[in-house]
Amino acid sequence: MLGKVPSFSRGSTVCSTLPGYVALCLTLQVHRLVSAQFTVTGPDRPVTASLGGEAILPCHLSPRMSAENMEVGWLRSQDSAVVLLYRDGQDQYGEQMPEYQGRTELLKDDIIDGKVSLRIHDVQPSDDGQYSCYFQSSVSYEEALMELQVADMGSVPVISVVGHQDGGIRVVCRSSGWYPQPEVLWRDLQGQLLPSASEEISPAANGLFQTEIVIVLTEESNQKVSCCVRNPRLNQERESVISIAELFFPGGNPWTVALGLILPVLAVLMALASYCFWRQHRAKETLRSDKESEKETLLSEWEGEKEALQSEIERQKAEYEAAKELGLARARGYAVDVTLDPDTANPHLVLSADRKHVRYGDTRQDLPDNPERFDKYPEVLGAEGFAGGRRYWEVEVGDKTRWTLGVCRESVSRKGESSYSPGNGYWAMWLRYGGYQALTSPPTPLPVSVRPSRVGIFLDYEAGEVSFYNVTDRSHLFTFTDTFSGTLRPYFYPGLNAGGTNAAPLVICPVPAQTGGNLCP
Repeated sequence: MLGKVPSFSRGSTVCSTLPGYVALCLTLQVHRLVSAQFTVTGPDRPVTASLGGEAILPCHLSPRMSAENMEVGWLRSQDSAVVLLYRDGQDQYGEQMPEYQGRTELLKDDIIDGKVSLRIHDVQPSDDGQYSCYFQSSVSYEEALMELQVADMGSVPVISVVGHQDGGIRVVCRSSGWYPQPEVLWRDLQGQLLPSASEEISPAANGLFQTEIVIVLTEESNQKVSCCVRNPRLNQERESVISIAELFFPGGNPWTVALGLILPVLAVLMALASYCFWRQHRAKETLRSDKESEKETLLSEWEGEKEALQSEIERQKAEYEAAKELGLARARGYAVDVTLDPDTANPHLVLSADRKHVRYGDTRQDLPDNPERFDKYPEVLGAEGFAGGRRYWEVEVGDKTRWTLGVCRESVSRKGESSYSPGNGYWAMWLRYGGYQALTSPPTPLPVSVRPSRVGIFLDYEAGEVSFYNVTDRSHLFTFTDTFSGTLRPYFYPGLNAGGTNAAPLVICPVPAQTGGNLCP
């Protein structure tokens, strides 16, 4: 029969297992520390951004800890598509949505404290909506939701009278270029709302909203009203006012209306009677022949008048065409050779060896951040500076859907935001969202009947003028008038196509006056 285990034997067993027990406790404690949970926090209210500007979506860990070795990403919350992904210490572009390529940037200066931000350039209507930011370590995953609200103010409402309806005047108010969908309403002089006859708010092809609202004004109602279009997201509005004269109302004073109709009719009848009398008197004095001869003579006169009128029309048309081309022909006489300055080119831009082509590259190049280089937007200057005289050059834009061209002061800031206006040293025009604008303050829309595939820029320094020409149909587009000082340099912004896709380059072309008629390749 077995006896009890001696006391010294039990003591020796405890002593032998004690180191293993201590090791197990230490392992569990380290695992608990490594597995410590963290939370992810984003902005506590929606982030608002303007079209064409930039948006910053911040995200950070709590408690503070380094996220350098974590996976960090931003997703569109509705379909979990990748907007930006950071893994293994660098940005990953293989899974990125095409519409965000070339427009996103991870701000990670404070990543060792668990703070990062997503920067989106050239904000578009499709960027509006919810995003999720997540951090993933080897043992834990957390995320936070946030919302980006895109907003932009549209054009000043245009009011027009289009006719009579239901015993009143039909008035239409139109505006375009709004985001998100605006509110449209009519008001009287006291600010009271007026009922509209119809209202239509619809998105255009570029994603921006256009509005049309109709009101029927009667003689008894207010004859001075305002049309107001309001952006509810920005809490801002644009307003136009119209006043309808009493004479235009169908139910106005009948004697006034009758007089307004009868007097013009009487004037026409009197003029017609005088003309007929003069023609009859002239026929009696000059022809005195039978009716057939009179008919032939009158027909001959009519044919002669018709030919003279046609000749005058052709002459005026020829004068118009000559005047249209005179400005471009004169400007081409001052053509100069312009090249690109690589020291000013943003790292996203790729320049050709002859410095005549520039396009938006697929990746950001590792270039020195010298003071002359643009660091935020894909911009580059011409190598030549002009402090006087007249200069002209041409740029091939092809079928690109986004570009900016012009001149700027040599002293403009190359770092951070650029604000394009003469007051900030830029005299330029651009193509955005299918529309051409001169970058005045505010911008001036340019009516273009023929899409330019090549644009000419003419600088007259002493006259203070910068002119733009559509070389495709040889028409004048716009002229800035200002007073220049210091050195001016050519300015180029190739940009991306709508949707974020890489586009063909901007090409500085030889001018026919220089090359004997050679075209740009």
